[in-house]
Parts: sequence; structure tokens; C-alpha cells
Amino acid sequence: MLKGKLKLPDRLGSLVTGFEDRDEESGGSSSVFDYGEELEIIQPNGSGSGRDSEAADEDDKEEEVMGTRKMKIEEEPNHKVRLKPDKEGFTPVSVNEVIEADEKRSDVMYELSQKEINLEKLQRIASTGLPDGGGVRATVWKLLLGFLPPSRDLWEKELTENRLKYAKLKEELLLTPSELARMKDEAERSNEHSGEGIVNGPLRRHEISHEDHPLSLGKASLWHQYFQYTEIAEQIDRDLQRTHPDMKFFSGDSSFSRKNREAMRNILLLFAKLNPAIQYVQGMNEILAPIYYVFSADPVEKSAANAEADSFTCFVRLLGDSVDHFCQQLDNSSVGILSTLSRLSELLKANDEQLWRHLELTSKVKPQFYAFRWITLLLTQEFSFHSILRIWDTLLSNPFGVQDMLLRVCCAMLLCVKSRLLSGDFAANLNLLQHYPKINIEHLLRVAQELSPDTTSYRLSL
Repeated sequence: MLKGKLKLPDRLGSLVTGFEDRDEESGGSSSVFDYGEELEIIQPNGSGSGRDSEAADEDDKEEEVMGTRKMKIEEEPNHKVRLKPDKEGFTPVSVNEVIEADEKRSDVMYELSQKEINLEKLQRIASTGLPDGGGVRATVWKLLLGFLPPSRDLWEKELTENRLKYAKLKEELLLTPSELARMKDEAERSNEHSGEGIVNGPLRRHEISHEDHPLSLGKASLWHQYFQYTEIAEQIDRDLQRTHPDMKFFSGDSSFSRKNREAMRNILLLFAKLNPAIQYVQGMNEILAPIYYVFSADPVEKSAANAEADSFTCFVRLLGDSVDHFCQQLDNSSVGILSTLSRLSELLKANDEQLWRHLELTSKVKPQFYAFRWITLLLTQEFSFHSILRIWDTLLSNPFGVQDMLLRVCCAMLLCVKSRLLSGDFAANLNLLQHYPKINIEHLLRVAQELSPDTTSYRLSL
């Protein structure tokens, strides 16, 4: 069993167990989700009013970091708030939702301001969705993942120690042997000439051992070890090029997107080198993307500048709850992916035996045909990016762990399309579940939270 054994030195090695549809709001189109959208209230007669200065400042800060976000939200009949217009027009959202978001932000900020954070209260708030902007989600996710301790007095110490350790790991494992040798040589010369000025004369020749030669095939050779991961690094590069291609944050040839991909490459390659039993598996880039995106959006400059280091630690912690799913040798074990898929089937049977019978016995659509990707990639391929962030608020805040809530959400995804599944055959149902339809994310999460493994029956509320 690999769970709890992801390799990291000291405190970085401790793992924590426990941890929308392409937006209905998006109208089915693929939306670009960037930062810094400005809001303007629209009264029923269509007249607009300005935002308060605090909200404007938050938007301006995020806009400076990330650019402009386009979100499409389901229209409400009465009072609306509209996003600044773009070529696609206005995108309205109800005033009640804005008020509710402001109240939630106040609640979260109050909890975060306490000297000792009450994690149970924070989990309850986060489970209903965290407000965008202001770095709230970044801080709360770090707390929920156990990266930040509940005591605020310890935050600076923990952050500093973990960031220094990450920098050291990069230096030891990601630099080429020649770069390491040059750094050591420069350090030696600096020590030799300290206080003596520059010594004139011929440069000293350094002997290169067989093990240190780039063409050496010996297992002890630093170059041999370095080249072992060349293929993995190339695979990571290819996958990162395909990560959310509709988002400028990840995709494109701008220096901004290249910098983000480089940081994610470092994280994934370092993880692979520290965990040779798992290395890198396609899809890990999709799990990393929301974490790095959220941490990079932190308006606190120092936090954003250390997004790579913080993302690495939280990525390792998050995988600690599901790492066995990436190990093929464990597929048939009690901790492997097949066992988890079986648990999903049991959960569906406990909550809706009619639907379970139709899928398992009649149409023979087994969970491994559709839920393998749902579970291993934490639903990152099934919904829009904005919806993923919302779903993860609920996943990470579950006191029983990410996997518990993940299975509930997967089961709810089936229940929410029950009528279509009952009327479909193998081909129709497989296509439906592999291309999950538009759905109200809040409704989906409510259904998931109402489920219980002990429930013998469940009636979907309309």
C-alpha cells in the first residue's frame, strides 16, 4: 500500500488523509475563466450603480495579476448584477447571490482573523462554497489541506520552513549535474578568495570522475540518474500543453503562461523523482492545475510569489488520499481503484436500487466504464474550471475526507440524470456519462451532501 508513503523529507513528508458540468451558467459554450471581473448592479429598470471601493480594490488587484475573467451565470428574472460587457454582452447574476457572497466572505474573514482557527466552522462555511477573490480560497484550502496549522502564530514559521525545503529539493533534484558542479565550484572559489581578492594566474583544472561523466552508464552516475527522467519530463511537457487550453493562464506562448507551465513542470517532475514507485501518471497535471491557479491568484504578493512551493506541498497532501488509484499494481487490492469503484456501486445501490439494477444488470454500464476518470482526476475533466473550484470547496472541507465526498458527488451525478439513464441502453448511457450534461452545480452538491452510505432509500427532490 502506498497511501501515506509519498516520499518527502521531514515535515513535507507528512500526508493528511481527509480531505459544475460545463457551467449551466455558461450556456454550453466553453468559457474563458480569468481574474478581475468587475461587477455593476442593475436595478429592474436597467440603470446601474457603482461598486463599493473595497470590492473595486480587490478586483483591480486580481486583474493586475491574472487578466479579465468571463463568466456566464444563469439569468434571474428580477434584480440582477452584471459583469462588465464584452463582445458577448452582459452576464447577469441575482442580487441575492451577491449579498449572500458578501455575507459568506465576512464569515470567512472573521474565522481567518482568529488567533486560533476553528477548523470545524471553516469546514462548514467552505462546504457551501468560498467567495472568489481576495485570496480567501487560497488561504482556506491551505488550512483544509493541513498545510497551514490552526494557530496563526505558527503560519510564518511553517511557510518559511516549507518554502526553504522546497527550494533545497529543487536544487538537489532538478538542476543538471553540470549546474550543480558549477555552483559548488563557485562556492569553493568564493571561500578560497574570501578576503584575499582575485588571484591571478591560470585556471585550475578539475578532474572529472567516470561516474560524473555525461556518457557514463553507471547507476551511481549523476548524469545517468538525470537522464532517467528525460522521458517523464517530456510527457509532463506534453500534458501541460493540453491543460485547459481555453485558459490563457495555462495555454499559449506568452511569458505569463510559460512561467506557469514551468512552475507546474517543476512540481510534477520533483514529485516523480521523490516517489519512484509512482513517478508521474497522466492526469496528475489536471489535479495540480486548480491548486496552482488558486495559489497564484493570492493578492498577497509574497504568497503569490511562493505559489510553486506551496502548491507542491498541498499537491502531495491531496494525493495522499488517493495515491493508490494511480498505482496499477494495486488496482485489485483493497485500496486500489477497483475497490473504490465498487464502493461507488454500493453507494448507488443503497440510495437507489432501481437505478443501480438498470445500470449494473440491464444496460450493463459498469462504473469502470465512466467513473474511473471521475475518481482518479477528482472530476477535473467533467466540469468547467470555475465549477471545479466550487466542487473542490466541498471536497476539501469534508471532515471524512476527499474520497468520501467524491463518491457522494459521483453518486449524485448518477441520481441527477436518473430518468435519462433509465430510458437509455448501453451505448446511450455510456455516452451520457462520459460526456456529462449541463447541470446546476449547487443542486448537485446538495444531493451529494444529503446522501448517506447508511441510507436505504433516497428520493431526489425536484
